[in-house]
Amino acid sequence: MDSQTIKVLIAILGGLIPSLVWLFFWLREDDEHPEPKPKGLILITFIIGMASVILIVPLEQMARGNGHDSPTLTVVWAALEELIKYAAVAVIALKSRGIREPVDYPIYFMVAALGFASLENTLFLIHPLTVNDTTVSLLTTGSLRFLGANLLHSASSGIVGIALGLSYYKGWLEQKIHLVLGLLTAVTLHSVFNFFIMSKDQNLFAIYGFLWVATIIIMLLFEKLRRMKGEAMLGPKVIAQLEPEMN
Repeated sequence: MDSQTIKVLIAILGGLIPSLVWLFFWLREDDEHPEPKPKGLILITFIIGMASVILIVPLEQMARGNGHDSPTLTVVWAALEELIKYAAVAVIALKSRGIREPVDYPIYFMVAALGFASLENTLFLIHPLTVNDTTVSLLTTGSLRFLGANLLHSASSGIVGIALGLSYYKGWLEQKIHLVLGLLTAVTLHSVFNFFIMSKDQNLFAIYGFLWVATIIIMLLFEKLRRMKGEAMLGPKVIAQLEPEMN
């Protein structure tokens, strides 16, 4: 095996392992679910998330070719990535029977997002490895991509999933409104992160502190979604118990 092949394999592992760590973390958050998520559907959603990177590259090149200024292009790229990740979930998880309760939405959205981040990280790491720029680039970009890309994509897609989860027991129109609001919030988060990264005075503590705050908020909302099913099931039971007393 030649040195270039070894470097590519290292890049693949460097992109894949951090995403799998985060995937394990979020699936552990769902361990209390009485009916585990179908492992096959989780795997397919992750792979589709990875494959969506192949689609986003030409789309972002087309956006660049349209002559947008830098701030506009940053927002356009963020919007394209969030829409592609949404499409990855819509094609598989939303069309299957995988969504059985509110908390399922953010789980599948974050699975697709981590698949997306894993291939994005791999492509990002391949260049410094293959040009032998391993002294500084890997130490900086590796840690940045681990904390940045995985946190960013899981947080932004998690927001879309949370929005849909909150509308689980609502009507069609309210679900669509929640979806639009979730996507707008995700694009805003993604764009703000990109602006932070592109700024001349990069404050890494502020950048990743910002992402961690977003992640903590998602974890709190995750707990709310877990309680929603129980509350929805409890409601009719309480009414049934009160009806004899009212009569």
